[in-house]
Amino acid sequence: MIVVTGATGNIGRPLTQALAEAGQQVTAVSRHTAAVPNGVRHVTADLAEPAGLKPALDGAKALFLLLSGDLHAAGANPADIIGEAAAGGVRRVVLLSTLGVVTRPNGQTRIAMRALEDTLRESGLEWAILRPGGFASNALWWAESVRAQQVVAAPFGDVGVPIIDPADIAAVAAACLLDDRHTGGVYELTGPEVITPRRQAEAIAAALGSPVRFHELTRDEARTAMSQSMPAELANDTLDILGSPTPAELRVSPDVQQVLGRAPRPFADWAARNVAAFR
Repeated sequence: MIVVTGATGNIGRPLTQALAEAGQQVTAVSRHTAAVPNGVRHVTADLAEPAGLKPALDGAKALFLLLSGDLHAAGANPADIIGEAAAGGVRRVVLLSTLGVVTRPNGQTRIAMRALEDTLRESGLEWAILRPGGFASNALWWAESVRAQQVVAAPFGDVGVPIIDPADIAAVAAACLLDDRHTGGVYELTGPEVITPRRQAEAIAAALGSPVRFHELTRDEARTAMSQSMPAELANDTLDILGSPTPAELRVSPDVQQVLGRAPRPFADWAARNVAAFR
């Protein structure tokens, strides 16, 4: 059995589906009750309380670990999750980390994530680490304004990074969970090209078949909006990356191609598949 945390999100949902379609027994873990594919067991658990994962980990051979906001919860110790997995008989853990542990290693959240990577390496378990950059699904922040006003409002309109489709992250995660060849792999995951917010707006417009206007926000305007849904430190870190990406953050990685044998999907593909969110 394979346990997928964050199973109802943009990565966990397609990963759960792919594993189920591959004939695997899957336990989907999320904080709240949610619909899952037929044949998949669902367990509610809060990753900030690792002991609560014991029922989900019972009989599991592998774990996909996606921490999301749980990493930032007061008093959270995500290393305990790896301990619970090892104690429960899990043999392999695939950890969703972040490219930022390499490109901007000094932020508090990235220091914590790098420490978790080190804990996993030293655990004695089989492991693989995924380090994605920006997600194509972050464009869903614009869905409401596109639906209501046909506008994408974002800072740094002509500064791009090679954002990745979460479905490609899920596909790489599935490969790492199922294929021994990826044990000990550390994969940097990006899309196939650098794409700016202005070009993302154009791709959304093309998917909709109707015009979408781009409105450039100031950094302060963007920080105010982002701070409503994420810690201020994380908002500032994100804006630093979006406004002044480093050469490492602009690099298009070959790792998706290496693992999957195909190129990563472009943003236009993600926009076409998710166009209903913008209608």
